[in-house]
Amino acid sequence: MPESKSKFLIPAVGAAVVAGSIAAYMYFKVPSGASSDALGSAKVVPSTALMATYISTDPQAWAKLQQFGTPEAQKLVAKGLEDFNKQMFSDSNVSYEKDIKPWAGGVMIAVLPPNPVKPAQLKVPSGESNVPTNLQQESNILIVVGIKDQLSALNFANKLKSQKGVKFQESDYQGQKIIETTEKGKPTYSVVLNNSHLVLAPEKQAVEKAIDTFKGQPSFASKEGASTILNKGVDVKNGLAQIYVPDYASMVQQLAAGSPQAKQLPPQALAQLKQIKSVVAGVGVDDAGVRVKAIANLDPQLNKFQYQSSPGNIVGQFPTDTFALVSGNGISRGWETLVEQSKDYPEMKQGLEQVRGQLKFANIDLDKDIFGWMNGEFAFGAIPSNQGVLASVGFGGALVFDTSDRKTAEATLTKLDTLAKTQQINIANRNIGGKDVTEWQIPRQGALLAHGWLDQDTVFVAVGGPVADAVADRKNQSLDNSDAFKAVTGSLHKPNGGYFYLDMDKTKTVPLIKSLISSDANTITILSSIRGLGFTANSPDKSTSELEMLLALKPSAK
Repeated sequence: MPESKSKFLIPAVGAAVVAGSIAAYMYFKVPSGASSDALGSAKVVPSTALMATYISTDPQAWAKLQQFGTPEAQKLVAKGLEDFNKQMFSDSNVSYEKDIKPWAGGVMIAVLPPNPVKPAQLKVPSGESNVPTNLQQESNILIVVGIKDQLSALNFANKLKSQKGVKFQESDYQGQKIIETTEKGKPTYSVVLNNSHLVLAPEKQAVEKAIDTFKGQPSFASKEGASTILNKGVDVKNGLAQIYVPDYASMVQQLAAGSPQAKQLPPQALAQLKQIKSVVAGVGVDDAGVRVKAIANLDPQLNKFQYQSSPGNIVGQFPTDTFALVSGNGISRGWETLVEQSKDYPEMKQGLEQVRGQLKFANIDLDKDIFGWMNGEFAFGAIPSNQGVLASVGFGGALVFDTSDRKTAEATLTKLDTLAKTQQINIANRNIGGKDVTEWQIPRQGALLAHGWLDQDTVFVAVGGPVADAVADRKNQSLDNSDAFKAVTGSLHKPNGGYFYLDMDKTKTVPLIKSLISSDANTITILSSIRGLGFTANSPDKSTSELEMLLALKPSAK
């Protein structure tokens, strides 16, 4: 068994099996019985924990997944899970179905502050007199498994003691029995608290801290910031997992300090991180697919970005065969915020000044001519086409902007046309669906780029002549009225700041994408079960930011 998979072993089986295998196994093998809750598990996790993830074992929630996916995809996932279990249990006669499933409840995985490498662990080459002072820190994981059947858990423990090649040693800490289990030289420490939770970790100190917490020391459940998000959680149907980060800035700072590759966070970056106070996220399953929701609690005094919801009308400017889209509102406000923040980052400020200087040679003001007029809704969409300059890739793109400053937008496009002429590009005008469109034409390949006005306040820029035709002279229904777009985004929160949308069926037929996945039959099988991906964000007030993502899945064949 590879070292990376054996480091977090619980007696005779990896903690990864208890956490990861339980979660995956339930896709096809749903256990029975109630799960322990996140709050109960958090009461034995030390308050120093940086974050915690709780994986539910509610059979109804996991059974909901079984209504999705093609038969081929389900067989593929089942085989992968079977192979995984065989590998993890290859050195023992432990059976997940008989030995773990009957007693294992919900699983909480907590990340504690990293432990510095002990001096004895530091190997210094002979002849080296200087020992580095910045030692790499090890990750510190604590896993809490709910016990829903004490008798089954006892039978499992007794069976473990009969395993060959596994050494057991007991010790006492504050009246609690800690079991050290060593397999292939890798120790794992575990303790059962109140006959309701199995606590385990690769470091004995982590288990001792859990015992201290059980005895009355501050817990993750009582930690400022954590108690609120633990009790409130995230509202998702058939919840599979919840993630809790009570102090986001501190978590990033401590994890970065424990990484040898990471540089020390500058004060400006830390100030940005402090805008986010806490984060809670949830994963669940509903009739549309797998849904993820996250709530970030912000410091309104530090949050500089002025959120504004998007009407969503811009989506109606795209044809129904658009397979990917990103939309939003107010690029100009976002740009102003970025410029303001760059004052605290010399490298960023220098980069912006360089871009400004380069554009000035073309008589273009970056702030006014490029971003200043982009004050309404916007969207970028990918549209299939196999003609002209797009023949090799199979798609082109279109940018659509609503603006209240048409005069400046027109002046900017005229400047860009003039700049293109200096590069030996032919500028020509064409009428598409009654709209005047300007094209940048390349000999024998047609239009490289086109731009024009869809109405008084809406301008588009398209890559490829066929894409310009699809946007300017739309003969079929618009994207927002298509069944695919409704299925992927229709259940997302409204109002919102815009969408990220991906139609998987259309995406995997694009020549460039198809060439990348055509050699992997398993990838094609999995993608065939996915209808699309939708993502949106919302900010009901200056102290809250909400994110929602839907992995829309196809119903399984009855």
